[in-house]
Amino acid sequence: MTLRSHDPIVAIATAPGRGGIGVVRVSGSHLEPLLAALFNTPLQARHAYYLPFNDRHGDAIDAGIALFFKGPHSYTGEDVLELQGHGGPAVLRRLLARCLEAGAPLGIRHAEPGEFTHRAFLNERLDLAQAEAVADLIDASSEAAARSAMASLSGAFSQHVNALSDRIVHLRMLVEATLDFPEEEIDFLEKYQAREALEAIQNDLRHLTQQARQGMILREGLHVVLAGQPNVGKSSLLNALAGDDVAIVTPIAGTTRDKVIQQIHIQGVPLHIVDTAGLRDTDDTVESIGIARTWAEIEKANVIIHLQDARAQNDELDTAITQRLPARTPVLKVFNKIDLLPEPGQTPHPDSSDGRQELALGISAKTGAGLDTLRQKLLDIAGWNPGTESPWLARERHLTALQHANEHLSLAEEHASQNDRVLDLFAEELRLAHEALCQITGQFTSDDLLGEIFSSFCIGK
Repeated sequence: MTLRSHDPIVAIATAPGRGGIGVVRVSGSHLEPLLAALFNTPLQARHAYYLPFNDRHGDAIDAGIALFFKGPHSYTGEDVLELQGHGGPAVLRRLLARCLEAGAPLGIRHAEPGEFTHRAFLNERLDLAQAEAVADLIDASSEAAARSAMASLSGAFSQHVNALSDRIVHLRMLVEATLDFPEEEIDFLEKYQAREALEAIQNDLRHLTQQARQGMILREGLHVVLAGQPNVGKSSLLNALAGDDVAIVTPIAGTTRDKVIQQIHIQGVPLHIVDTAGLRDTDDTVESIGIARTWAEIEKANVIIHLQDARAQNDELDTAITQRLPARTPVLKVFNKIDLLPEPGQTPHPDSSDGRQELALGISAKTGAGLDTLRQKLLDIAGWNPGTESPWLARERHLTALQHANEHLSLAEEHASQNDRVLDLFAEELRLAHEALCQITGQFTSDDLLGEIFSSFCIGK
């Protein structure tokens, strides 16, 4: 993202396509000349005006609601103008062009992705965690994710992070004050109960990290790959989990030639289920390409469901597939078609010599038997615990920052336990822990990271 934070910017703020209402948004310092060029009527801040939106010749482009917000009392902290008209693409493009034309003397330009929210962050209307929650709220794929994103946007996550930061700063302040009086060092830890204060901070940080981990699961979900021989029921299982016929199912081996991806939700957690081509030796060129893509998907998986036919347990090809699966990835051995066993519903007893998986699940994609157990097992592997559901969403960088803070607090604890009481090192680890937490809210953040975060936003937000 190019950081030109002083230019007036404009963009269509509603999604592409037809709609009942479309919004064009403008943000910048001192937009009064633009208002004068667009309208004959002065606009009072925070009042809605129903007006014609005219071109430079006075011909109507549209008619709608004009809203003006005077900075700093606006979303971006700058002057903001919103034009709410009809949601036709042609109308909105003409209105956008008119704003660019009328604002040319001010140097107005098209907004870059996420630039409105970026300016809100730069002008301290939002911290970085709240700004990220804006994108998460837009992208939320379940009600649970939307609720948690809204909680993050309201500042719930930031408040917990800031409270921990303040406690670390207070302890650090006591340490640094003591360093000015070396003769007091011996009594510092006991006098101010520093060990107890540090332990309490560590406990609360661990709890916050656990909640953040739940929030990341809710945001990111799991990348689950269905792998196995042809005709073991991978496409049938995908359809059963999705509750719809999203994949073609036939008795012909090799029907699935390319991956089919479907997102489902289990208890609000998004799962990206990938159906793949059956794994076997083949001379068919097209099928070989599909098999190569299957192995590529397996390498990217968070969880692999190794689907097998319950009637052919301990098959040699299944054993070969198991040995080739990446050791770093959790694997669920799932035996399909238990409804066709001589004793329907009997529990599979596969060879567990590979030592990869303690539990073998028996299911029937046709009847639905065992699917609830499979869904719960996927949540267990994800580490999802409904009893500790996060009240906010979190990202990988948040977890990384929390883990770094915990590492520095652990080092501070080690220094506190040393006989020579090295308080300057104790203070330094507290400082580093504080900086790690501040990265979450953006108090210590590089411009490169900001560019990466905001460039993933949609234009107009």
